[in-house]
Amino acid sequence: MMTLYIFFYKLEFLMLQLSPVHLTMKPNQLTESEMKLVYFGLLFFGLLFAHVTCYSSGLVTVACDTMLPRHGNNSVQTTVPPYTVSASNYSFSPGDNITVTLKANSDIVFKGFFLQARTVSGNNTVGYFTVTNSTIQTLDCGGTVKSAVSHTSSINKSSISVLWTAPFTAENVHFRATFVQSRSVFWAEVESPVLTMMSSTSQPNSSSTASPTLISSTQNIASGPPPTSISSSSCGIEKVCFSSPSNCDPATSHNCFFMSSALASGGGYKFEISGPSAGYVSFGFSDDQVMGNDDIYICGMDSVGGIGIQHAYSEGQSRPLTLNLSNVEVNLASFTSGVIQCSFISRNSISTQYPVQQSKSINSSYYILMAYGDSSNGRIQYHGMSGTFISSSKIDPSVATNVTVSSSNSQDLVNAHGCLMLIAWMTTGTLGMVFARYMKVAAKKMIFGKAAWFQAHIFLMFLTVAATITSFVLAFVNAMGWAYGANSHSIIGCIVMILAFFQPIIAIFRPSPQSNWRSIFNWFHALNAFVTYVLAVANLFLGMQLINGNSGWMVKVMGGFLGWVALNVIFFEINAFLARKDLKKAVDNDNQISVKYELFILPFYMCGNLAFLIALLVGIGQS
Repeated sequence: MMTLYIFFYKLEFLMLQLSPVHLTMKPNQLTESEMKLVYFGLLFFGLLFAHVTCYSSGLVTVACDTMLPRHGNNSVQTTVPPYTVSASNYSFSPGDNITVTLKANSDIVFKGFFLQARTVSGNNTVGYFTVTNSTIQTLDCGGTVKSAVSHTSSINKSSISVLWTAPFTAENVHFRATFVQSRSVFWAEVESPVLTMMSSTSQPNSSSTASPTLISSTQNIASGPPPTSISSSSCGIEKVCFSSPSNCDPATSHNCFFMSSALASGGGYKFEISGPSAGYVSFGFSDDQVMGNDDIYICGMDSVGGIGIQHAYSEGQSRPLTLNLSNVEVNLASFTSGVIQCSFISRNSISTQYPVQQSKSINSSYYILMAYGDSSNGRIQYHGMSGTFISSSKIDPSVATNVTVSSSNSQDLVNAHGCLMLIAWMTTGTLGMVFARYMKVAAKKMIFGKAAWFQAHIFLMFLTVAATITSFVLAFVNAMGWAYGANSHSIIGCIVMILAFFQPIIAIFRPSPQSNWRSIFNWFHALNAFVTYVLAVANLFLGMQLINGNSGWMVKVMGGFLGWVALNVIFFEINAFLARKDLKKAVDNDNQISVKYELFILPFYMCGNLAFLIALLVGIGQS
């Protein structure tokens, strides 16, 4: 520290000697070592000043060619970038204005950025940018005025938008951006989809602001026949086609959900998707017929009414994980006469692996999944089971063929499974437990040598177990055996099946009332029934979410049912408490035990129970 202090002290003294007051001093009046110290100090402060101003102010013209920030020895990130580059249109004519948006994924920010438009073939910077606020500035690269954009400060940003004016060139272009998260963490050359230069006879779309979630083109609302740019004319000859209804043609029918795949020149696949929806249509490739671990593309409505394409990865029943939309050339993105259509070329490998490990799959054949549903502010909503189509067999996306939708018998099996589980655990199972706990006094009349409440309990629980087993078998048949990577609904269903199956078997070995083991049996039997019921009801909620989404009306009706059960349990418990008080008085006075209000509470509860059950059964039927 002392040495550093002496260095700066001597440097300060020499700089004073070079002040305007001392400019008349001749160079030979300074010793050689003093002159070297002065030169070193000037060089040191020059580099320090350049380092301080280059990056925080965004004046990064040194990055015009490489698009790499000069952050010491730190290297560019190689992981999937948490940022996207999108345009308001993916076709242009000379002089068109295109809105370019740089956006971070949720809960992610960037401090700095650098943006250029470059030709696809020659990698030359083209066009010029116009900025609209003080946090963005234009830069001149390669002698071209305003050919790049960067930040003016290092404040956190989640998105920025600039206006790009297309050049008078006949080349396709794409946007490239560098995102700086911190000095040591940055991603370079994050690309947008390719923008196609339109011929003089083509009509460009008018520009619109890009969606925060979808890579968008402009909405085109019209009446009349459906759009004709996508059709089934070459299905089975030049491309793979998957549609519902089978063999429908999106060029002639409004109610045709259609997807096609064909090899693209230069590598990759040309995809087409069309369907009647006011939110989105999507397709994906999967190793099985169950959603989860799927490579998917979404064509949907963004927050400003435009139609865009999104590349995503489905992890199951949660919202898909958004991937960077690179190596994609958009040919069409439109909404006409209530039909959403997208056509694009993707040069990405199809992969059903988690994106961090994403590479070309070892498989060449996949099931095709199609789904449609609503969107809200550019975010897709859960499509439910009714908004899903699954291919009946695996296909190779590069081999032309016609693919059929999986038989509707599958949906019938799923509906029957749901109905039986609702009947078992909303009605028969609940009533069986009510008779065992609350009706021993009111239904003590002997029937076939046993009390009526006991016979009712046995009969109702037999129906419950039988319905559960049948429902489980239907689900097992529908899944064609054990499914790997099963969701929580399937796992809990297996647990409920096991507990329900062993409950009557345990009851067969019930000790006599005089046995010392009877109290232990009673506790164990009741506890197993309670755990089974709680898991079954929780699984009914999960089942409703699979059919109707997390906030659908069926989930809310299921919540109402749970509240109804809780309310009536309170009534039954209060009644049981009053009955115990009467029992004590009756024993003390040697009187007969009286029935309280359980005969009124039971039909009251059953009316509400059946109302909720019927509503949910109707919902399943409609799905």
